Amino acid sequence: MSALQEAAAEFLSHRRLAVAGVSRDGAHAANALFRRLRDEGYQVYALNPNADEVEGGACYHALAEIPGGVEGVVIATPPAAAAGVVRECADAGVPRVWLHRSFGAGSVSAEAVALCEQQGIAVLDGGCPMMFLDPVDVGHRCMRWLLGAVHKLPEASTYAARPH
Repeated sequence: MSALQEAAAEFLSHRRLAVAGVSRDGAHAANALFRRLRDEGYQVYALNPNADEVEGGACYHALAEIPGGVEGVVIATPPAAAAGVVRECADAGVPRVWLHRSFGAGSVSAEAVALCEQQGIAVLDGGCPMMFLDPVDVGHRCMRWLLGAVHKLPEASTYAARPH
């Protein structure tokens, strides 16, 4: 198993997760990820400061509103918003973050990655959890292969170096 697969497995072994960037219109990657995690039995919480309800359930405006907190956050927001979510993670004591990215910038920003490193938050800076969430669908399996072939998958060394 590669270091990235191990990091992804460690992240996904935690069952209380939040997804930042879930939208009211349901057409974003965050929504698809939220639905998949929910369907796989995760306790998953939607985060969007501008929505009260998404995907047929409650949406939280901030991490601090989630009762009992979470073990990890998938950030699927515009890159400019990612650092703000990381600050919330630091304030809430969230130990792990996955910055979603397939092609393009995704949610990854240098500022967000640097904040994770400064705060001791384990970070996967790219890729998509659905590339590693069994069973992996054909589209995400192909995307993982393609992104790996062009060296656009995250380096797991930063994630693996952090205590979990």
